[in-house]
Amino acid sequence: MEIVFGRVDDSIARFTLSGASEASANALRRAMIGEVPTLAIEDVRIYDNTSVLFDEMLAHRIGMIPIKTDLSRFVRKDACKCEGVGCPLCRVIFTLTVEGPGTVTSGDLVSEDPETAPVDTNIPLVKLWEDQKLVIEAVAYLNTGSEHAKWQATIACGYKQYPVIEITDQCDGCGMCVEECPRAILEVKGQTVRVVDGRLEVCSLCKLCEKACIGTGIGDESAIHIKADKTTYLFTVESDGSLPAQQIVEEGIRYIRKRSDELIESLQEISMEGQ
Repeated sequence: MEIVFGRVDDSIARFTLSGASEASANALRRAMIGEVPTLAIEDVRIYDNTSVLFDEMLAHRIGMIPIKTDLSRFVRKDACKCEGVGCPLCRVIFTLTVEGPGTVTSGDLVSEDPETAPVDTNIPLVKLWEDQKLVIEAVAYLNTGSEHAKWQATIACGYKQYPVIEITDQCDGCGMCVEECPRAILEVKGQTVRVVDGRLEVCSLCKLCEKACIGTGIGDESAIHIKADKTTYLFTVESDGSLPAQQIVEEGIRYIRKRSDELIESLQEISMEGQ
């Protein structure tokens, strides 16, 4: 398999996965969604809440706030040397004390670790009126999206098969397929139609151009053929900000490699037992 990035920044990664089966592509997608660890608030202690929201609703909204995560500094609670008691290696404590009137936002959460804070400080939690108060202590732990959606590092993560557009010599350059294409992928060049430079990957495989070509009366078979390369996939990964998009891809690949090694070891042990 080979991965070639087309766009990479902190929020979005777009890449092409080639030489892979659809099962492999889907395994990578699922790994990036459900097996990449991030920090999220799990335990919430509410000492005072006179707002209009119930304690449970507040706890849920606080838990869904994305938190900047440095995976080199934290471990999961069940793998920590403190054995789940809680220490700076496996948890981060946040406090919040706000009095109304005003809107309580994610920026009001004060972290004991200056480098670990909410991704966005403007996420509204609740509006307090005069004489209303909110006093909270919240604890964030490292976990994965397979446990709960609040630990998912991705907002969007998906793929499509790589489009292949073939135009035969039967094309007379009438331009009907160009007019029908909803994504401006085709253009008339001379006496034939061709794919606009840099637009091939935008194709959604809708095949409206094929239908338009047949509708011109050119014959029983279209001069343009749309199909998919079943060994190449276009991925789009959008991060919620807790981790850079490229790191999400790397962690997903690392998880698949780890599970594959574990499977090989198990099969070898079974083989040795059978001898």
